[in-house]
Amino acid sequence: LQCRMECKDVPAETLYDVLHDIEYRKKWDTNVIETFDIGKLTVNSDVGYYAWKCPKPLKNRDVITLRSWLPMGSDYIIMNYSVKHPKYPPRKDMVRAVSIQTGYLIEGTGAKSCTITYLAQVDPKGSLPKWVVNKSSQFLAPKAMKKMYKACLKYPAWKERHDPHFKPWLFPEQSRLPALPLSELSLQHADSLENIDESALPE
Repeated sequence: LQCRMECKDVPAETLYDVLHDIEYRKKWDTNVIETFDIGKLTVNSDVGYYAWKCPKPLKNRDVITLRSWLPMGSDYIIMNYSVKHPKYPPRKDMVRAVSIQTGYLIEGTGAKSCTITYLAQVDPKGSLPKWVVNKSSQFLAPKAMKKMYKACLKYPAWKERHDPHFKPWLFPEQSRLPALPLSELSLQHADSLENIDESALPE
């Protein structure tokens, strides 16, 4: 899945902040059920948990990812892929999905404008109905991008009222996350997880 969007009146650095700010995500991302950071590996990589609502009657999904990021002047990259962590095994009330490779490329196009490209290679773990796949690519992903754009427009005012100088993704010395040994993690392969057959579910 790949989406691209032009963002007027949104500087690249604001969009970058919005994608990183986990507290703000809980405000604007209506699909989120639960999200939190688990620990940091380096100054520009961490591990986190994200659970999201799926269209009914599908089961909700969750994922644990290793994320890394890189500012490059007026451009930014954020990438993630799935890992396993012994303290966060698959939950019975969720389907553990797999991010094979997911990321954002933010390109500054002016002082107050940018473009964002979203690439997602995700195994949702399940034999999904065709209507779900079609709906996700044609409607849900573009809708999510538009929602993110609206969140970007409101972010500066929100951040002014919520710990405005706390941005550990820009200032790693601010990070409150515990250091996470790489030895605790392993790559999450899709074939090691249970496959849920939801192919017969009606729209």
